[in-house]
Amino acid sequence: MLPSRRGRPARVPAALALLLATAAATGALAGCGDTGGLRAAGATPAARNPARLWPGLTPASSPAYDIGEVEHAVVEGVAVPGGDIRRADPVAAVRAEIAAHPGDYAGAKAPYHETSVRMADCGADGAGDEASGCPVLRPYYRDLTGDGRPEMTLGFRLLPEKLTAVRVYTVEKDRLVRIMSYEDAVSAVELAGRTVIVRSPSEVAGYEYRLQWTWDADQGAMLLTSDEMLRTDDGGQHTKRPSVPPSPAPSAASSPPGSSPSSSASAR
Repeated sequence: MLPSRRGRPARVPAALALLLATAAATGALAGCGDTGGLRAAGATPAARNPARLWPGLTPASSPAYDIGEVEHAVVEGVAVPGGDIRRADPVAAVRAEIAAHPGDYAGAKAPYHETSVRMADCGADGAGDEASGCPVLRPYYRDLTGDGRPEMTLGFRLLPEKLTAVRVYTVEKDRLVRIMSYEDAVSAVELAGRTVIVRSPSEVAGYEYRLQWTWDADQGAMLLTSDEMLRTDDGGQHTKRPSVPPSPAPSAASSPPGSSPSSSASAR
């Protein structure tokens, strides 16, 4: 005997049920004068492939200039107790760089001789204090390589020139290693995720340069991955509006008594 269908609703095939529901909805909307159908937005421009110029030109096989794009150098003489980069002395790292490049810092004719002289104003505890004349800026700590340990982003003034040196250090086998090096007339420095962004003024009013470095595991260094010239949208004055969504601020070294640590990644 077939099972009784009494007491339970008849099963309507799914396709038929959908058709009935659609018809009912269409009838309900008919009185509104708009069925809600799709409307054309106009013709879409056809995509075009890039046009290659001078196809007979022999491709270059090497760069015209060696600008030192890969920076990976052990900093000699600077201890990293316990492999913790927060315990490394940032002022000692700058002093080591000055000692390694006497042509840039030693003697009255060196381009950055004033930086060398003013290093005497830096605290003995390794904490840079720009207000006292020390050219070393406060270090910031954030994981930029993805290994779960922080790197140190450090800046110092190149005097008497109005330039700022930006450096990034990591730790390898309890040794301090410099993995990024750049200097320029800097208007701002930012950390966005695992990227270092440096903004510099342009000679063109209303524009600025925006350079971006990102960690490359194959090279073991921060590589320059973006170099742009962008509008500032503020009449030639540097805009403080970030170009990327805000991310958690990197931790900074302890602030002097009476001051509050900055929550921004800017070096200014």
